[in-house]
Amino acid sequence: MIILSRWGFARPISLPSCPYSLRRYATKTKAIKGEEEWETIIGLEIHAQLKTGRKLFSPASTSYDEVPNTNVNLHDAAFPGTLPVLDLHAVRLSLITALALNCQVNRRSTFDRKHYFYHDIPASYQITQHYNPLARNGKLQISQGENNVKRTFDVGIHQLQIEQDTAKNQTVGDNTLVDLNRAATGLMEIVTEPDMRSAEEAGAFVRKLQGLLRRLGSGDGDMEKGNLRVDVNVSVHRYGTPFGTRCEIKNINSVRFLQAAIESERRRHIQHYVTSPTTPIQQETRGLNELTLETFSLRSKEEAMDYRYMPDSNLPAVVIDPEYLSRLRTELPEMPWQVVKRLTDTYGVQKRDVETLIGLDESGFEGIRYYEDVIGQGEDKKTAKKSMNWIVHELLGQIGKLSIPWSPTLIPSSLMREMVLMIEDGRITGTTGKSIIKHLISAPAPSVSTKEVSLQDVLSNLGININEINESSIDIKTLCQQAISNQPKSVADYKKGNEKVIMRLIGEVMKLSKGTADARKVKEELVELLKE
Repeated sequence: MIILSRWGFARPISLPSCPYSLRRYATKTKAIKGEEEWETIIGLEIHAQLKTGRKLFSPASTSYDEVPNTNVNLHDAAFPGTLPVLDLHAVRLSLITALALNCQVNRRSTFDRKHYFYHDIPASYQITQHYNPLARNGKLQISQGENNVKRTFDVGIHQLQIEQDTAKNQTVGDNTLVDLNRAATGLMEIVTEPDMRSAEEAGAFVRKLQGLLRRLGSGDGDMEKGNLRVDVNVSVHRYGTPFGTRCEIKNINSVRFLQAAIESERRRHIQHYVTSPTTPIQQETRGLNELTLETFSLRSKEEAMDYRYMPDSNLPAVVIDPEYLSRLRTELPEMPWQVVKRLTDTYGVQKRDVETLIGLDESGFEGIRYYEDVIGQGEDKKTAKKSMNWIVHELLGQIGKLSIPWSPTLIPSSLMREMVLMIEDGRITGTTGKSIIKHLISAPAPSVSTKEVSLQDVLSNLGININEINESSIDIKTLCQQAISNQPKSVADYKKGNEKVIMRLIGEVMKLSKGTADARKVKEELVELLKE
């Protein structure tokens, strides 16, 4: 199936899987002599669908994968006499995005008509903001280590503007079918400065922007559904010389394909300059073959159409009240990277664990709120780390195995907190903690909500009596001696210097004690016995 973009060229729909991975692409290509002498210059143009629920200039709802031409208003189909009515919610979402990107919001912005003639634009023009966009001069910092990025730097935001999307075309035989469901959907076009220098940096920027849009609720950033599409401009030059001629690769629908397109285009430019140093490379618009991960020519600069921009006479200027803008600025939520820094600095937890919690709900941060409820106020770093491990590795690990969707009500934060503290105090063992989690997520009481269940109730259901455990005279030394007797090979390996096998002996003791022994005391006793 072929999709015609608004620019009039064909590109294949992305397949569920691609036979070529980026790693295989990198290894199957030969190195170019002197390749390290060249610097790659990268700029992005990103079209992000606004999460409004209705179209930009009509009350028709937005849709994905629905029956074609079912969500269409007369204005979307360009019926004569219909007038655009701007969705103010779309303006608000665009403004908070501009503020989060540290942009300078223009007090007055206007709409323009971009003219061209093609099936996907019923009115023969697209409403956009060419001359006076909503915002300019922003930035988004990319930090070292994000997506294998090797430096910390700011990506400049040249401008952010509001515009309407086009229809979706499908070619069937000799016919072109038009689906107007997507026509006139609100978009933010975010144009960056050419500040990126590698495919990894461009991928890191797009991923960070996706997290920002989801956190703000201004867009879902879903590239598979076409809700976020990327055009990338690539050029190369020798260090210390002026920038080379840039080429644009259009309509990229995944971060993986974005990085592949940049790598392919970078190598093509370098190869051209190495073999033909006196001949400038042709400026052109290109596409990406998603099967071979190679770019191909679509049209040259000379073939580019004249859009004949002109002000839209049906839409008045948008004037932003400074007080309204100030109020929006105070309402901005904490961004994902700010949460990562705060929690890693405060509690010393792992960055990847915090990112896992953020990924549970990128908009509402339910996972982060759940964790902070568990650790409470002023908790020490040790308990905070233990709580993170129990939530991320035990709770999420077990529900992942059972394919159960996560919810903060699955195990209430108060119950999780009580369990972690009891394990830390030695009143129950880690094995018992795992049994509690498994019991709550796989066999909840049918007539009792987990909110009403206390930890004592859960322990009773598991047949565990805390008082009996604490008051019992478990002879740890005897159990350890029995484990050493049962595991002669592990003992021999330990005496040869392989200290890791002590975990087998600890496991044997826990098995003999049916999970009631304190693992820390068991390890201490085993070490003493093995020394003897």
